[in-house]
Amino acid sequence: MARLPRLALAGQAHLVSLYGHSGQPVFADDEDRRQFLAALRESALQQRVAVQGHVLLDDHVHLLLTPSTDGGLGRLMQGLGRRYGAGFNRRHDRRGTLWAGRFRATVVQPGALLLDAMLFIDHHPVRTAHVERAQDFGWSSARHHLGLLRDGLITDASAYWQLGNTPFEREAAYRRLLDEGLAAPRVLALAQASRKGWAVGDEGFLAGLARQADRPVQPRPRGRPPRPGA
Repeated sequence: MARLPRLALAGQAHLVSLYGHSGQPVFADDEDRRQFLAALRESALQQRVAVQGHVLLDDHVHLLLTPSTDGGLGRLMQGLGRRYGAGFNRRHDRRGTLWAGRFRATVVQPGALLLDAMLFIDHHPVRTAHVERAQDFGWSSARHHLGLLRDGLITDASAYWQLGNTPFEREAAYRRLLDEGLAAPRVLALAQASRKGWAVGDEGFLAGLARQADRPVQPRPRGRPPRPGA
């Protein structure tokens, strides 16, 4: 069966994942991370893609991105992968590909599910036992969303603005959610959707996406459909 084209749509938020080839590190030190964020900023500006969240772990990256055009996400990721990968190889005197194949992405419905995707990203260093508190990890968007710094790379998502009428209210509300963390089933659902490229949302949202993309956005049920009257 032919592989479906990646689901990448203008105006929709995408939870994106990048992994190191064969599980190898994609960051050797903090300078690598600074170079990656600089490349992300440049590519995002060029392709008019809003960056709404990020976390940089040693061997993988999660991003929350909203492109303004259907092709913007792919062009951003291609440019970012080439630019950063080439720089990494030069800096560390290595050869070969840095990334494990194509990037992986899932479209996430605006509102509560988009907020879950933000929490999935910002809480990731806690889940992976890198830190005890999300704000203690210096290479994610958590500090921005908690009001501990202003990150010019980040465009606040509408779901974040809806947390309160003032910055203080939004930051306090997000802190409570981040302290609680996402329930394990939600973490698993978002991780699986990102790996497999299926969209996350309610029935109405998914039906609209399928019409817009002219392709399935969720896996079809296994087995033959039931016969009428069975």
